[in-house]
Amino acid sequence: MPKNGLLQTLDTLLENDARYDREAYLFLKEALEFTVKQKRKNRTNEVRHVTPEELIDGVRLFALREFGPMVPTVLETWGVKNCADIGEIVFNLIRAGVFGKNDTDSIEDFQKGFDFHEAFVEPFLPASKRTSAPLKAPQSPAA
Repeated sequence: MPKNGLLQTLDTLLENDARYDREAYLFLKEALEFTVKQKRKNRTNEVRHVTPEELIDGVRLFALREFGPMVPTVLETWGVKNCADIGEIVFNLIRAGVFGKNDTDSIEDFQKGFDFHEAFVEPFLPASKRTSAPLKAPQSPAA
C-alpha cells in the first residue's frame, strides 16, 4: 500500500477508533516488516504468513531495539498497555485491508502474549531486582 494510501486509511481508522495513536499503527507496520526480515534471516527466503505469536515476539524485539528502556513510556503514550492492545491494532489494520490473516488467526491469540513489565522493564533492572528470567534479547541493528 502506498504511504499516502496508508495515511488516508489510518485517518479513517482513527475517526472510528481513537484508542490508539497513529504512531502505534505505523510502529506495528514496521514491527511486522522487522519480523518478516528476522524470519528470512533465521530460516529461508520464503515468505509465509506471520502468526500472531511470531508478530508479538517481533513487536517485543523491535520495540526494545528501537526504544530501549523507554518502551513502556512510548507505548503507553500511544495507548498500548498490553498484548491485547497490540491485537486490537492488528485487527483494525486487518479490517482496513492493510494486513492479512489466516482463518486460524484470532484476536484472542494476542491475549496470550507476554507481560509488558517482564518484557520491557525487567531487562533494564539490576539482576538482583528482577523477578523473572530474562526473555530473548533484541539483536543489535545491522551496521
